[in-house]
Amino acid sequence: MEWVILGLVVLVAVFVIAVYNRLVTSRNQYKNAFAQIDVQLTRRHELIPNLVEVAKRYMSHERETLEAVIQARNMATSELQKASSDPTNPAAMKQLGQAEQGLSGALGRLFALSENYPDLKANQNMMQLTEELTSTENKVAFARQAFNDSVMNYNILRETFPNNLVAGVFNFQAAELLEVDDPVKREAVSVDFG
Repeated sequence: MEWVILGLVVLVAVFVIAVYNRLVTSRNQYKNAFAQIDVQLTRRHELIPNLVEVAKRYMSHERETLEAVIQARNMATSELQKASSDPTNPAAMKQLGQAEQGLSGALGRLFALSENYPDLKANQNMMQLTEELTSTENKVAFARQAFNDSVMNYNILRETFPNNLVAGVFNFQAAELLEVDDPVKREAVSVDFG
């Protein structure tokens, strides 16, 4: 009888250790995935001041828009630093998503206004910076998707039975997806041939 009880205790201990290790591995994978976002967002944030400097030469009376871009960039940089210090903090992820959404909106307004300045659009520096920013935006989107996939896998592992018992005992918290809503992209395109 003692051997049966001892065998059950060992079996439960091995199970708990295996689940704990899988949870730690999964959490570290989504932290690593966030590190990739961090690299790309940092690159994006570094490009923006150069873009604004080039635009200033041509858009001097659009000062409000230029200042809004810099302010949004500074806010996004600050939120990125907070999220980078603890990618497991759901509030930090939410704040980062909101800051990046604000930055995307400000950049969108800058690019919309730049359409009124043909000399600016033709400027080699502006074209190069715009191309680099577009490339970086694509890398950010890819990294965000990889991060969100890792978060989803972690959350599923954490929430399924019997893993949720081990996760609860060892206080594995739910991870937050990095969502950046772009209302412009979500609107349906209206086509009128009339």
